[in-house]
Amino acid sequence: MPKNSKVTQREQSLEHVTESVADLLAHEEPVDYKNSSLNVGGAGGKKVPQIEVPENDGRPAWNSKLQYILAQVGFSVGLGNVWRFPYLCQKNGGGAYLVPYFILLLIIGIPLFFLELAVGQKIRRGSIGVWNYVCPNLGGIGMSSLMVCGFVGLYYNVIIGWSIFYFFQSFQYPLPWSECPVRKNGTLTIVEPECDKSSATTYFWYRQTLNTTSTIAESGGLNIKMTLSLLVAWIIVCLAVIRGIASSGKVMYFSSLFPYVVLFCFLVRGLMLKGSVDGIAHMFTPKLEKMLEPQVWREAATQVFFALGLGFGGVIAFSSYNKIDNNCHFDAVLVSFINFLTSILATLVVFAVLGFKANLMNEKCVVENAEKILGYLNSNVLSHDLIPPHVNFSHLTTSDYAEMYSVIKTVKEDNFAQLGLDPCVLEDELNKAVQGTGLAFIAFTEAMTHFPASPFWSVMFFFMLINLGLGSMIGTMTGITTPVLDTYKVQKELFTVGCCIVAFLCGLLFVQRSGNYFVTMFDDYSAGLPLTVVVILENLSVAWVYGTKRFMQDLEDMLGFRPCKIYFYLWKYVSPLCLIVLISATIIEMAISPPGYNAWVEELAQERFQSYPPWALVMCFALIIVAMLPLPIVFIARRFNLISDGSNKLSVSYRKSMMKDISNLEEQDESRFILGAKPGEAPSSGASRKSYLTPAGNKPQLDPNSLSPISCYGTGYQNAAISPTTPSTPTTPVTPESDS
Repeated sequence: MPKNSKVTQREQSLEHVTESVADLLAHEEPVDYKNSSLNVGGAGGKKVPQIEVPENDGRPAWNSKLQYILAQVGFSVGLGNVWRFPYLCQKNGGGAYLVPYFILLLIIGIPLFFLELAVGQKIRRGSIGVWNYVCPNLGGIGMSSLMVCGFVGLYYNVIIGWSIFYFFQSFQYPLPWSECPVRKNGTLTIVEPECDKSSATTYFWYRQTLNTTSTIAESGGLNIKMTLSLLVAWIIVCLAVIRGIASSGKVMYFSSLFPYVVLFCFLVRGLMLKGSVDGIAHMFTPKLEKMLEPQVWREAATQVFFALGLGFGGVIAFSSYNKIDNNCHFDAVLVSFINFLTSILATLVVFAVLGFKANLMNEKCVVENAEKILGYLNSNVLSHDLIPPHVNFSHLTTSDYAEMYSVIKTVKEDNFAQLGLDPCVLEDELNKAVQGTGLAFIAFTEAMTHFPASPFWSVMFFFMLINLGLGSMIGTMTGITTPVLDTYKVQKELFTVGCCIVAFLCGLLFVQRSGNYFVTMFDDYSAGLPLTVVVILENLSVAWVYGTKRFMQDLEDMLGFRPCKIYFYLWKYVSPLCLIVLISATIIEMAISPPGYNAWVEELAQERFQSYPPWALVMCFALIIVAMLPLPIVFIARRFNLISDGSNKLSVSYRKSMMKDISNLEEQDESRFILGAKPGEAPSSGASRKSYLTPAGNKPQLDPNSLSPISCYGTGYQNAAISPTTPSTPTTPVTPESDS
């Protein structure tokens, strides 16, 4: 080793270096620096032992890779795959919609999903700790993510409560929503008017389940049945997550796999039903002209975004329990494609069943209108000459009725509207797009009433919805509890139970009679825009603040191979641009669309759009503001040193990995990284403690583009992986990345 090297001469100022590192790791237990790798001035030329990150650092870990994959699949595959994706597919061009969806999955979904998996696995923290570590000034990202998780968890578990109610109602024959209830008026027995005007399943949903009011302003008091269902839902969630991944990991074996069993059973059963092929053919018949509409691409991007659970914090939290060398790139691709294929499977099931329902409705329409025509024939309103000779009213087919309808419409053109005949076209029934609760609790439920052994299929269907929702709720709750437990020393079980109790009490808003309208409000405003802002800031903080080249190098150190270079351009240019366009489109959509909700009007027995009252509008925008408020607050507070940068909250193993990385840099050319001098130049003999911090002996300046511990941590702090010891010889200095 050269005598004038910085490493040799550093023996003279060992005391100052020790004090400075102790300042950096203020809350670390005392370390014997003379025996540590920081004492690079030991025996000349002797290899110094490295400080290794302990494999068992006290952080829980997945029992197996399968358990982890099932947890990520259970979180990403949720209710939206069953009732949102099929609707978007039908609305936006059928099979043609799959093209923009798949393209955006490749250029937005997989790269950002990979990014979240990588930072969680590398830093081994929840969302708050991760973004405090990457860039403390943007530490509000984790807090905003936690806020959004809280809002979504409140109303998402209400949907699970609805599914629990239907699940228990399914254990009876006939199913309670198969027929309209009757009302006795003296000696007369009449069908409930509200049900008669709508349908049995619609009436059961709005009146017997929700007992909904006609406006959001009319509370109507608590719905006791829904309150009890919500309580059961929160008890299930609490038991699933009370011990962290030790309990939720075991639950995922069932809750992630069981929905696939049900979907395959429904697919086989659905394909055996009359009309199922018509539904599937209608679904996947591409309308290529739709691909040119910007709205289709916007909705595809939004669905990709939410389908993978980006920004919620659950992805990062689950990944933080992995081993440091886990191949998270493979995980990102695998889970993304499982999610995509699950959406297609669910779409096949939904439209096989809806095709069967559409055929039933079309046949019913033909029968009802044929009776009208017979009445007109018997009363001489229509001539028998208008009826084709081959038509047999006792065995009337849809094609016969279509021919007869066409003839009557042509001949009676002037007064045809007065006859009140319907065309009864199967395509019209298939085009009646439904989504969300309308699909799960009305359309699909109605179709199942016509299945043989309908209670069995109903039990299976709603048990599947419970498990789909439970998997997503476990990920959402993990996105809330993990960051808090990483940051503060609180008892896991007590904190989890407390969260569930508070969430249940807040959730009472959604189980009053007008609660369905608040579910719609939270779904529209609490997650969409705030979550998109969170993800674009995640992308920018890694790609532009920390630096894409540095991040790629970190991935190579962690994974053992360098990811494909296309990720460099996707993270740095393509994904941020797409997310900016998505945010702009979302804001424009919110501006031009009047804020409101579909209210159930009892007198009309149908939904009608109503605008939000002023207090509800304030509540809508308050949800957006509250979710995004941590972003500017944390930025301003840390910019002006009003709060700590969060480094004192780092785990013991984390701080030891920091020390190890500093040691590695010291062995290569520690003067380049720490002293800021040129290689080979000796420091002054009177180097003070401050000269360790900056060449001038002053406190470092706050550079917004810097990667120092005060603004955004640099490569030395980011690399938590174990790297091999390098010889203590002068090396080419590490130059700052130009693109950071």
